[in-house]
Amino acid sequence: MGPSPIFVGLLGLTVATGAVLWSGSESRFVLFVFVLAGWVVSLCLHEFSHALVAHRAGDVAVAQRGYLTLDPRRYTDPVLSIALPIMFVMLGGIGLPGGAVWIDRAAIGRRRDLSLVSAAGPAANLVIAAALLAPIGLGWVEPEGRGFFVAAVTYLGFLQIAAVVLNLLPIPGLDGYGILEPYLPVGLRRRLEPIRGFGLLVLFLLLWQVDPINEAFWDTVFWVLDRFGADQLFASAGFLLFRFWD
Repeated sequence: MGPSPIFVGLLGLTVATGAVLWSGSESRFVLFVFVLAGWVVSLCLHEFSHALVAHRAGDVAVAQRGYLTLDPRRYTDPVLSIALPIMFVMLGGIGLPGGAVWIDRAAIGRRRDLSLVSAAGPAANLVIAAALLAPIGLGWVEPEGRGFFVAAVTYLGFLQIAAVVLNLLPIPGLDGYGILEPYLPVGLRRRLEPIRGFGLLVLFLLLWQVDPINEAFWDTVFWVLDRFGADQLFASAGFLLFRFWD
């Protein structure tokens, strides 16, 4: 079972628009399409990684549900997994984590494997960030004559890092909590279970209403970006160019 035609099409669109930008194009719309298509590809890979690790750990039903096809239509909640993350990228430049695929935890059993299933999504985003940013940070790609390309790739890498940092927060409903959950006392897990559906709301409130958390979040994102050797100015330029309608 290979990847879905929709995913292949999105990947092809990302490569094609990236090639146009590489050629020296300064089209903000092309940059917009590259980042948006690349972001949806990364969302699919995030969800696929959860499913792949779960499948290898014993939940063979993920294949029957179509999670291993990379088809964005197959994931648990198209709104949480695809639509909301796209909307937040367009409005605020935040790599909002998507909703996870449905995993049969009883079929997996071992706590370590359950934690690895949750960790697989953010790990995929981190690998994508490295693939995007390392060539720029190592100086293999010079911005001269390719400023729009470098800005687009840096911004897309920045979104991956933001998604990793957000997802690793230990809030019920996010992957960070999923990593810890198998090791928590049963009573505590039961008390936290009703909060799971409000995880994103809690996240928004913390980021927008609690200044120290907001500052710590962005400081962490930019710290990781710096570790890759990427220039924050190009990430900011990519965000501004992405909003071609402004």
